[in-house]
Amino acid sequence: MADNRCVVEIPVGHGYIEGTIVAPQTTIPGVLFVHGWGGSQEQYIERARQAAALGCVCLTFDLTGHARTKSELETVTRETNLSDLLAAYDTLAQHPLIDRHSIAVVGSSYGGYLASILTTLRPVRWLAMRVPALYLDEGWEMAKRELHRQHDLVAYRQQIVPASENRALRAAADFRGDVLLVESECDQIVPHTVLASYLQAFLQAHSLTYRIIDGADHGLSDEASQRAYTALLVGWLGEMIAGYRTGSGGAALAQGAR
Repeated sequence: MADNRCVVEIPVGHGYIEGTIVAPQTTIPGVLFVHGWGGSQEQYIERARQAAALGCVCLTFDLTGHARTKSELETVTRETNLSDLLAAYDTLAQHPLIDRHSIAVVGSSYGGYLASILTTLRPVRWLAMRVPALYLDEGWEMAKRELHRQHDLVAYRQQIVPASENRALRAAADFRGDVLLVESECDQIVPHTVLASYLQAFLQAHSLTYRIIDGADHGLSDEASQRAYTALLVGWLGEMIAGYRTGSGGAALAQGAR
């Protein structure tokens, strides 16, 4: 594990001698999990438990319009949900054990879309996105439910979208941390062209890992797909955290502090 070093002057009879205090690094990485539209934090508790076993502090939460606030599902906006994500990030970052320069954000579908945008507003070192969605920038303050009625999202997601034309993709283009991008082979909601748009955008990423889960649908509805994704995610997080602890994790934090 990396350590903290401090040069000290040790008083002696004729003046001082030099020394170096070497102390263990006491802070640890944090991992924030963001569920997709119609989901809840319960879907990520087990993955958070496994990530915590790697030596992280993890936070799962319910976006407004879900779980206890499901009555707001028809009216909640992307702006409100992004505010939820910012509040959750800030809560995690304030934990006394957290290294605020080593926070991972894990998002699925709508949660992945929001997670990409988050990187322009808060420091994120590691970004894991499973089947991240894309939405048109127009109607940002419109009810999220209404987007599916007002916009032809099916057609939009079947084309390669330039990073300059989409807020989440612009964020991806600016991101310089490490990225895990996971596609479902049989996804009928977020097709390959959406993943291709993100892949095209992440040109400045410190590292980019791209995987396809064979036979998986959008929601990972079978146990084999769930296990495959969990193994991918935990394995990648383990690799990133190992690099962090050995001091070889790279300079991967340029976002969110501009």
